[in-house]
Amino acid sequence: MREILIISGKGGTGKTSLTAAFAHLADNKIICDLDVDTPDLHLLLQPRHERVMEFHAGNEAQIEQDGCTGCGTCEEMCRFNAISQRDGVYSVDTLRCEGCKVCVAFCPEQTILFPEKYCGTWYRSSTRFGTMVHAQLFPGEENSGRLVTLLRQEARKIALENNIDLILSDGAPGVGCPVISSLSGAHCAVLVTEPTPSGRHDLERVATLCDHFRIRAGVIINKADINPDEARIIEQYCREKDYPLLAQLPHDPVITEAMVKARAVTELGETEIGKSIRQAWKKIEQFAG
Repeated sequence: MREILIISGKGGTGKTSLTAAFAHLADNKIICDLDVDTPDLHLLLQPRHERVMEFHAGNEAQIEQDGCTGCGTCEEMCRFNAISQRDGVYSVDTLRCEGCKVCVAFCPEQTILFPEKYCGTWYRSSTRFGTMVHAQLFPGEENSGRLVTLLRQEARKIALENNIDLILSDGAPGVGCPVISSLSGAHCAVLVTEPTPSGRHDLERVATLCDHFRIRAGVIINKADINPDEARIIEQYCREKDYPLLAQLPHDPVITEAMVKARAVTELGETEIGKSIRQAWKKIEQFAG
């Protein structure tokens, strides 16, 4: 089973639009959106939820008022000023609570509960391109890496049950925890960048991360014609580091048209950008083996 991960060192490179197009072109695959903080692949694929599951991770304190004697020990021990009292009633500010459990340990009446937090929702859905696994963390919640791992496990389970030989994953931008969780054990990564100084800088960061995890990486320069000089610098960087340059795609307003229509660009007939993306996908399939 192959797992192809589409990632970028920064947002706005066109990674999700390309992932949607690759999902349209790929055969016998399951689609996985691993950007759990700000997912947007669903905007193009319009999934229909078949299974909806709560995601629980981490803990936060809750004071059980019936047993609380108002001694104030919890407020005194909390280093994050998450506990306060009003009219003799103590309560926990969930936005300040760091889940350290000190208040639970020192409460003389043992009346502070410590349940897991409901942090978001994950889905198994159907799309016009096949099964999709995706999720949405609530704003500001942590454990994105853990949720990414859960999605990948679910995708692999579905793939094994249905004899699917490809998992196509849209990763989060950057080099943070969800990207690290996405890379671990992936078959290969496709790094989407743009010909700007920030695009090149962030490409180098995510490429270094792939090297660290010994994940084979290929590069796509999107909107390559908007800055040919920067595109040549990135091309030279790829040669020096032995990263296959899988495509140099032009800037094309058809991409925006496809987004407005909630479609993959390859669904809009025989456009020039569509032809280029089809050629890129053939190279990716060869690269992935």
